[in-house]
Amino acid sequence: MKTKETVCGADWYCEAYRRMALIRAFETKAADCFTRSELAGNIHLYMGQEASGVGACLALRESDYITSTHRGHGHCLAKGARVDLAMAELFGKETGYCRGRGGSMHIVDVSLGILGANGIVGAGIPLAAGSALASKIKGDGAVTMAFFGDGASNQGTFHETLNMAAVWKLPMVFLLENNQYGVSTEIHRITNTERLSVRAEAYGIPGVTVDGTDVETVFHAAAEAVERARSGGGPSLVETMVYRYQGHYCGDPAAYRPKEYLTEGKSKDPLNNTRMRLLALGVAETELADIDQGVAEEIENAYQFAKNSPDPDPSAVIDNVYSSDNERSVLR
Repeated sequence: MKTKETVCGADWYCEAYRRMALIRAFETKAADCFTRSELAGNIHLYMGQEASGVGACLALRESDYITSTHRGHGHCLAKGARVDLAMAELFGKETGYCRGRGGSMHIVDVSLGILGANGIVGAGIPLAAGSALASKIKGDGAVTMAFFGDGASNQGTFHETLNMAAVWKLPMVFLLENNQYGVSTEIHRITNTERLSVRAEAYGIPGVTVDGTDVETVFHAAAEAVERARSGGGPSLVETMVYRYQGHYCGDPAAYRPKEYLTEGKSKDPLNNTRMRLLALGVAETELADIDQGVAEEIENAYQFAKNSPDPDPSAVIDNVYSSDNERSVLR
C-alpha cells in the first residue's frame, strides 16, 4: 500500500483534482443536456461528493472492483471509465457502455472492475459480496468496494451482507457516502445514532467516519480498509460525510433541506479544497488552468461523440438479454 509520505504530494493531488474536475464537468454537462430535453428518463447527480469517490478509488488497483448506485456516474469516472462511452450511454446511443440499453443508472465496464451502477437502493451491496467471495475462492488478491448511501444503510441488504462478509472475512470495503438525505428524508429522522459507522461494531469489524469533502482524508481511510481486506483481515465500513449539491434527482428543488445545508456544503467544496491544497504545494495557477482546459475539451468531445453516435437498431432490442438463440426464438 502506498503511504501518505510517498503518495500525497503535488502529483497525487493533481491527479485527484483532475478526476474530481472531470466528474464535476461531466455532471454539469449532463444536467445541462437533461434540462434541454436531450436525455430521456432521469439522472441523479454526484456534484459535491467528488472527493469521496475519487479518494476511495485512488486507494484501489485497476484489478479491484466496485459496485455503484443510482448516483453512480462519479464512481465510474473515478475508477477510470471513459467519458465518451459514459456520455453516449446517458444519451441512449449504440456506442454507449451498455449500447444505450442501461442509461444513467446502469453503467458497466468489467474490464475496469466496474461491476455496474444500480437503480435499486442497496442492491449493489450483496453483488459486491459475491464479487469478493469469488476473489477469495480464486485467490486473485482483488478487493471489491461497495458504494452506497445513507438511505441504503437501513436496507436489509446492508445488514445481511455486512454480517456475511464479516463471518467469511471477505475482501470487501463498505463505502457509505452519507449526504444526510435519503431522497427527501433527513437521516436522523430514521436512525438513532450520531454516526452510521458505529453499526460496524455489531458485526465485529472496523468502522470509521471521515470528512468526505477532503480527498486525502478519504484516501487514507479507504487505503487502510483496502489493505485490511487484501491481507485477509476481512471487511471494514468507511462512512464519508458529504454534501449533495442538487436534490435527489436533476430538477428536484430540494425544498425539504434547510438553506444552511447547502451553504455549509459549498463552503467545503471538494474541488476548491483540493485546488487550494495544490497551490499550497507550489503548483502554479497555469498548471491548474491546463488541467481545467483539458477537462473541458474532454467533456465537449464526449458530448459531440454522444450526439453524433447512432441510435440502437430497434430490431436488436433483446440482444444480450437472453442467454441463447433458442430462448430468443421461443419468445418470438
